[in-house]
Amino acid sequence: MSDNKDKMSQAERLVKLRRDKGFTAEQLAQAMTAAGAKVSRGAISNWERGTNGIVSSKLPTLASILGCSEGYLLRGDIQTDDKAPDAASSDIRATLSDNQAPHQPLSHSQEKAVSKETNSTVQSPDQQISAKNKITTGSNTMTSLKKSTKLQNVCYDIRGPLLQTATKMEAEGQHILKLNIGNPAPFGLSAPHEILRDVAMNLPEATGYSDSQGIFSARKAVLQYYQSKGLLSAVDVRDVYLGNGVSELIVMTMQALMNDGDEVLIPMPDYPLWTAATNLAGGTAVHYRCNEEDNWHPDIEDIKSKITSKTKGIVVINPNNPTGALYSDEVLEQIIEVAIEHDLVIMADEIYDRVLYDSMTHTPMSTLTDEVLILSYNGLSKSHRVAGFRAGWLMVSGKKQNASDFIEGLDMLASMRLCSNVPGQYAIQTAMGGHQSMKELTSEKGRLYKQREMAVSRLNAIKGISCTMPQGAFYCFPKMDPAIYPIEDDMQFMMELLLEEKVLMVQGSGFNWDAPDHFRVVFLPNLHDLEDAMDRLDRFFAKKRQQFGTA
Repeated sequence: MSDNKDKMSQAERLVKLRRDKGFTAEQLAQAMTAAGAKVSRGAISNWERGTNGIVSSKLPTLASILGCSEGYLLRGDIQTDDKAPDAASSDIRATLSDNQAPHQPLSHSQEKAVSKETNSTVQSPDQQISAKNKITTGSNTMTSLKKSTKLQNVCYDIRGPLLQTATKMEAEGQHILKLNIGNPAPFGLSAPHEILRDVAMNLPEATGYSDSQGIFSARKAVLQYYQSKGLLSAVDVRDVYLGNGVSELIVMTMQALMNDGDEVLIPMPDYPLWTAATNLAGGTAVHYRCNEEDNWHPDIEDIKSKITSKTKGIVVINPNNPTGALYSDEVLEQIIEVAIEHDLVIMADEIYDRVLYDSMTHTPMSTLTDEVLILSYNGLSKSHRVAGFRAGWLMVSGKKQNASDFIEGLDMLASMRLCSNVPGQYAIQTAMGGHQSMKELTSEKGRLYKQREMAVSRLNAIKGISCTMPQGAFYCFPKMDPAIYPIEDDMQFMMELLLEEKVLMVQGSGFNWDAPDHFRVVFLPNLHDLEDAMDRLDRFFAKKRQQFGTA
């Protein structure tokens, strides 16, 4: 209990110091990274919420930039004048505050200034394990076991503090309406019977390891799926890797691709695993903006402005999670042109390609070019409601001739994990060639279509809430008007919703959005439960307008 209180007092001091210095969390993360103490905005947000204590290896740089002592940050010790920020720190704060949008990187001059300011205080890794991390028991001193510093920039709020609080509330007997995670099964969206039957029939063949890339029949079915969509380049089953869901394959890709300091362009908002996997591999996630005014399409000019000599690739999530946007061929081709010009790898996350509304069609990026290396990710979790089977795949296509060493790395990582879940692999051939029942759910008479219509119409009816109509997936990403809901901490706002109305959702910053003015709604619950959730949202936002004086 005392440990949690210490963390919260650290959190409160950190928030106050950052705000007093005129930094946003994003700008503080940029300043620390430029000073040699790499940290993400998500990590700082976790410190400020008290979710994690401040990482000791980052403490000297953090204290120096904020102009305080380490003791003050950790314990609230009375500050002395010798830690007052110098002129360089003031100049940086002024430049960031006046001229720099939160998502923009530090300029070269700002990086030099911050580095100069903090150079004398940054310690070596050996020095960073100090008495603060040690526990004294009698005459013995033991170093407390900390999580790896590789996790300092990793954040996955979809299963973060909000879900943990909801789980505790459920254990106490409270009923929570969950609009937080895209898991179809708990909402009565069952898997096709023929898939379950075929997996069951093949269980005797699935008790041993398979080929490290997966069973031949499943990989062949994946290949034929893309060929039927118009795949341009020559691809064979050796270019298909089966994985424990797309999640495992994303992590494998980043481990095979990234060197320390390499950059990957990732959409903002994003599915946060992409950012987490990039950071975990030692890379840097650079977020390009998607425009809400343009139905959440990627901002091509912003993509171009973010490319540096360190950029290795670009992630395209289409249909998008969390916005539900479906990208036009024109936008996809513009992204391809940028990738060709700068020799970037395209990572196309297309897991929702069969969850489409309004008779829309999806174009796989692998069918549009063979002039760049394209990594296509897909699986059965959403389209066939078998998330627990962990049946996903990665296909390599396009400009493979210059990627043999990278592909060798994928082969190595695939072999190291031996193989993916073999029973789940036996679902793939049946799913890819059989009846596509998702179409019945997304048609005008279908359950998902009706739930989408109701959720978006009810959200747009709330004063100060606006929501674009998703054309794919089963999410929408509403905006809260800052003039009506002047929120500073969107995670705390969603926590209040959970505690007061027992509705669980994820805040926009959990998807690496750079302002506390959005949240994601999962519209998988049936119409009755979804209507109940919307009634509670309506009541909650009305109460908040009264509190903010904007009713």
